[in-house]
This record gives sequence, structure tokens and C-alpha cells, in this order.
Amino acid sequence: MSTNWFETGLDRNAANHQPLTPISYLERAATVFANQTAVIHGSERLTYAAFWSNSRQLASALVQRGIGRGDAVSAMLSNTPPMLIAHHGVPMSGAVLHAINTRLDPATIAYQLDHAETKLLIVDREFSTTAKAALDMAEVTPLVVCYDDPEYPDNAPYPKGEELGTLDFYDLLTEGDPDFDWVKPQDEWDAIALNYTSGTTGRPKGVVYHHRACALMGYNNTIHAAMGQGSVYLWTLPMFHCNGWCYPWTLAIAGSTHVCLRWVRANDIYAAIADHKVTHLCGAPVVMSTLLAASPDETRAFDHSVNFNTAAAPPPERVLQKMAEAGFNVTHVYGLTEVYGPAVVNVWDTSWDALPGPERASKMARQGVNYAGLEGLDVMDPDSMKPVPRDGETLGEIMLRGNIVMKGYFKNEAASGEAFAGGWFHSGDLAVIHPDGYVQIKDRSKDIIISGGENISSIDVENALYKHPDISACAVVAQPHEKWGETPAAFIEIRPGADLNAEDVRDHCRAHLAGFQRPGAIYFEELPKTSTGKIEKFRLREKVRNITL
Repeated sequence: MSTNWFETGLDRNAANHQPLTPISYLERAATVFANQTAVIHGSERLTYAAFWSNSRQLASALVQRGIGRGDAVSAMLSNTPPMLIAHHGVPMSGAVLHAINTRLDPATIAYQLDHAETKLLIVDREFSTTAKAALDMAEVTPLVVCYDDPEYPDNAPYPKGEELGTLDFYDLLTEGDPDFDWVKPQDEWDAIALNYTSGTTGRPKGVVYHHRACALMGYNNTIHAAMGQGSVYLWTLPMFHCNGWCYPWTLAIAGSTHVCLRWVRANDIYAAIADHKVTHLCGAPVVMSTLLAASPDETRAFDHSVNFNTAAAPPPERVLQKMAEAGFNVTHVYGLTEVYGPAVVNVWDTSWDALPGPERASKMARQGVNYAGLEGLDVMDPDSMKPVPRDGETLGEIMLRGNIVMKGYFKNEAASGEAFAGGWFHSGDLAVIHPDGYVQIKDRSKDIIISGGENISSIDVENALYKHPDISACAVVAQPHEKWGETPAAFIEIRPGADLNAEDVRDHCRAHLAGFQRPGAIYFEELPKTSTGKIEKFRLREKVRNITL
């Protein structure tokens, strides 16, 4: 048998193989971009050298306090410098970062602290009242570190709470060594972060991220968001949401600048774009609505183009047109917490520019194709695990596989096994796949409405409703129906100043939907939304669950 020389004497060693980690991006940036501005927060500025030094100090301080591998450090912070430092300093101690959704109720936060077995909790004073209530409920007793933001405005809509614990964040940093030899991952599969799902059904699940995927997401984001040296990123997306889609680690690759933003307000966003020449931002459609609904005194003129990556429901055609007119290039992405945020992107084909408006919008509405770092994306029959035909009509479940899929669910092997059944991650999203390989979501599996034996996609009904110029937001869920079993129920937010009634909506639906697709009930009210702007359909389903038409 001949010798395979490609496998002989060519083993891995420290010289030719190092575990991938996004921390290496900041380490490099501290040299290559040492004096460039890494972080802007009000009047505060951090160079890349200082960003790196502060991160090492945090890591050193944590290690000195006995925190390291296998430990969770929780952070209840806004989009401020300490949150960026925590994204680097916590894993540099060997510990795992647990970024908490700051809009959660105390009981849910207490559950997460206990489930994660939190050793140290960093709390912004804006959230200290909620954090204190959570700590009173929790069984764990972590060391509590308080961040008192020096840039917190005097006229803030949310007054600061009390200082928790006995240790200030920057006092903690001074305990650490700025030259600390940081704890590198033993394996790129090591955990780097813990993110909890929304928990709309039962307890939230803890999604475990690893160093390898976060490193790859840095490259993915750089490519698919067209980021480079000189890019300026505005933090309209909460960093607690999928670790800010991994952008806290991404920007160091090209020495780009973070612009912190505590609250998503139109005047603050426009001011940042104009003053700091922001080139990139991300967020749910509600951020676009905020920008477009701004009054003249809230807006600022800017003379450059801004790239806006949006997830969740595809933006209506009129919104895309208005965003373009306002100077924003919108890219539609799709993902889940389990795939590090966006893992699918609507890569735009320039030949589509010549299409009529409605056809161009239909192309934009598709979720798209896999990120460069995602090895597999398909729409499959969940029972047979066979791909559905690429006809744009046959319904199946979106499934993903590759290096930017989570390690699994924390302390929940059964849920992990179910999610990975058949060697693919099951998203729970129902979709079709077009002949060109672009995926288009039709619904969550639980959101399909079955009326008189007909399957109705709530997204199809919502898309039709969004064509009405006076509808600013809408959501469609199933409502019990005596004859048909269930029927679509439409919840609608009206554009400010508009005059719209149920009969107007029904006339509009008659022009755009088949009879069985038309809403059997129409409600006008403000829609419940998550902290990231996603509509909470489960609350709407609960409202009509016991109301039979």
C-alpha cells in the first residue's frame, strides 16, 4: 500500500494551527489601528489601543476574582462601551458572556441567572430596579458590578435607579492588568457566549455560541454588509440580541468605528449619521418606521449613503422606496438566535433593478441565500428530510447546517437533539424555495392558518395589507371560527393622521386576496413588540383564542 504523503509528517502543531476566535481581531487592531477611534459614546472616545487595554484589564480582574473557564458572567447593559469591553474581556478570562435582554421581567431574568449559574453580574443603573428585583428572586448570589454612565443625559426619559453592589465597573477595571496574558480558547469549539431565546412557549432556552462561529461571523458580516476601513457602525441593534449579530467582534477586522446608542430615537440616529458619518446600521423594520416617521425638526441632512440591514418581516415596497429616497440602502437578512443572528441574505441581482416596482419588491421580500460561512441551506419536508421542489410553491421547513450553527441548548440535550434531527438545524420556519435557490418564508409552523382545509400563510395576508398606504403595521393570526375552524384575524396600526375603518380594509383585501384568505376579523390597536421591534404574535393569538366568530 502506497504512502499518502499528504497525511505523513504534516500534523497540526502550534505553528500551523490555532483555534479561531474573534478576540484575535481586537488584538490585531490594537497594533494596526492603535490610534484610530474604535468607540464613540457621547463625548467619550476609545482608541483601539485603549479598547484592547480595557478588555485585558477586565479579563485580568475577573481571573483575580476566581472567574474563568466554565463560569458565566452576565451583563445587563445598554449599547455602551462596557458592553463592547465585556464582549472581549469576559471570554478573554475564559468565562462565557451572558448578555441579558434589558426589557425582560424580573422573574425571567432571575430564571436566566439561576440557569446560567451566574458568578458576576454587570448592571447599568438604568436597569438596576429590575435587576434588584431579579436578584431578590434568584437563588444565585453573584458579585454585582454597577455601571454609572457618565454620558447619561439629565433629561433622560428613564431615571437612573440605585447603585447596586459595592463595585463600580471602572473600579473593577483598575484591579486588572492592562498587559494581562489573556486566556485563549483551548479549542475553537469552546463556548464564548450564552443567549436565551424569547421563551414565548415555556422556559427560554439557552443557546451556546462557540469561538469558531463568532470568528467566522466576523468575516461574514464584513463581506455581506460591505464593511471596510473607514466604516462607521451605529448601534441601533441591541447588543444583547444574538450578541448584536456578532458585530461587537466584527468591526475590529477593518478598524471600523462603533457609535454607541442608548435609545433608538429618530433625532439621535439622524444626528449620529450626520455628525459621525455613519455608514452602517442594523435593526428590525420598526427602526425604519422610526426614521420615516420623524418630524422635520428630528431629521438631519446627510450627503452619503447608509447601508441598513434589516431582519424579520420583509419591508413593504413603499417603505423600501422611502428609505431609498432618504439615503438608505436596505438589505434583507434572515436568521435566528441559534445561527448567531443573520445567516441568510438577499444578495441583490442588479438585473432586478429594471423590473417594475411590484416585481422588484417581490424579489426584495425573499429571505435569500446562505451566508458565505453557512455550508447548507434548504427547504425540506421535515418528515422525509427530503428537499422540496424548487418551484416557489411547495411548502417545507427551512433547515440550515454548518459552522455558524449553535453548539446546542444549554443543559437541554433533548431539545438539542430535536433541533439537530437528521443532521440539520430545524428552524421552525415554513418556506418555499425558488428555482434560483432563493428561500422565501411563508410562516412560522405555528402561524399557518388552516381555514376550511385551506392553508393560509399569515405573511401573505400581511403583505397584502401592507399595500394599503394607511396601514403602518399589521399582524395576522388564527382566530377560532364556528364554520371554518379558524380564520385570519388582522391586527392593524393606522398611520398617524389617517382615517381607516374595517370596511376600507375589507375593500382593500377583496382587491388583493382570494376569498378564503381574507381576514374574518379586523382589530385596530397598537401591536405588542419585543425590545428588538418584532411583533409578538403569541400575545395576539392569546387575545382571540377564546373568541369564536
